[in-house]
Amino acid sequence: MKYWKNKAVFGLSLLLILGIRTGTFAGEKAKNSPTNIIIMISDGCGYDHITAAAMFKFGKPKGWAYQDFPVQYAMSTYSASSSYDPEKAWADFDYVKTGETDSAASATALATGIKTYNGAIGVDPNKKPLKNVVERCEELGKATGVISSVPWPHATPAGFVAHNEKRGNYDQISREMIFESGLEVAMGAGHPYYDNNGKQKDEASYKYIEQDTWDALVKGTASCDADGDGKADPWTLIQTKEQFLKLITGSTPKRVCGTVCVRETLQQKRDGDEKAGPYQEPLIKTVPNLREMAKAAINVLDDDPDGFFLMIEGGAVDWASHKNQTGRLIEEEIEFSNTVEAIIEWIEKNSSWSDTLLIVTADHETGYLTGPESGKKDNGPVWNPIKNCGKYEVPLLEWNSTSHTNSLIPFFAKGKGSEFFRKAATNTDPVRGKYIDNTDIAKTIFALLE
Repeated sequence: MKYWKNKAVFGLSLLLILGIRTGTFAGEKAKNSPTNIIIMISDGCGYDHITAAAMFKFGKPKGWAYQDFPVQYAMSTYSASSSYDPEKAWADFDYVKTGETDSAASATALATGIKTYNGAIGVDPNKKPLKNVVERCEELGKATGVISSVPWPHATPAGFVAHNEKRGNYDQISREMIFESGLEVAMGAGHPYYDNNGKQKDEASYKYIEQDTWDALVKGTASCDADGDGKADPWTLIQTKEQFLKLITGSTPKRVCGTVCVRETLQQKRDGDEKAGPYQEPLIKTVPNLREMAKAAINVLDDDPDGFFLMIEGGAVDWASHKNQTGRLIEEEIEFSNTVEAIIEWIEKNSSWSDTLLIVTADHETGYLTGPESGKKDNGPVWNPIKNCGKYEVPLLEWNSTSHTNSLIPFFAKGKGSEFFRKAATNTDPVRGKYIDNTDIAKTIFALLE
């Protein structure tokens, strides 16, 4: 059993976090509270990212199981200093190129239900720490974990665990995640001794994990009291693909830090032609994929009889989109969606939809992906659809930015408590229809777990 350690900095009441929607769940929370909660975030993914990957994989715009989930909405993502105007968004092609969030502010909103400034990790606009859903799950005795295809102290996983006024303070964030949080699982890239091709280097780079933290992980001395019993709970460090694969089945350590033998991304930053088509450049064979990491993480977390919370990020979807790398974007989105399929399979074989809540979404859109010949026209803005070229053929598409946008993004949910997101869909977009806000995810989870 775990509990959340009360600290003065987290004195903000749950009622303030939940806002006016708290009362919506009165009398229903007990029967609708999920045992397991899994949030999957394709960082930088918009509607057309999913479509492009599906067209390549299946030869049609739909094919992923989550595209048929019973709860589907658009979702706004803007940070504390911005807003989203549905009418303006479809009247001006360039409207969504301003007011965009970054991954830190969006992850904080997704995890806490509170909007904040770009660059903030788990703190409000006044830089005061916020309580997140991981800490709430710890209060309830659940096991918790975060995994990513980019470094595990990066913005999205950090936003669900840490509290820091600047996302780039990786040394402080990595220390907090390892020495202060109640996490059982932290997995991702960021290895100090490997490059982006999975090749070992003589000299370390401690950009993402500060040296003292890394040394303690290697020695097996990194620990903190994660379960409140007054005893230190040590981390077990795994690094190789073989160690990740072994962790998928059988007995597991209590806490696992999986730091893959690669510097920044599992695959997206590997050498070769960055603009090549999907899979034309050989994949790195010495690292696990996101599916394998997810299966290993769940095997650690599902030992807890109280259930678990897991955030899974396909972080390099964003990195590929910033560079307008169509081939690598398709690779990364396919891997993310394949991981969703693996999670669905686990739920249906080892849990149930009446016990587990699965959310599939993004944190913002990156690259302003559209069909060809979109943009400003004499008769007004045009958003053309992506053109399907058939299975295993790259569809015809167009990048309109190298940055994040303020576009609405897709949200899918299924399982225990997913129907309550319908109560949050109080806004309407002329093209996307009903939409929720990114803060509604944490607000709804907090309410279900109250």
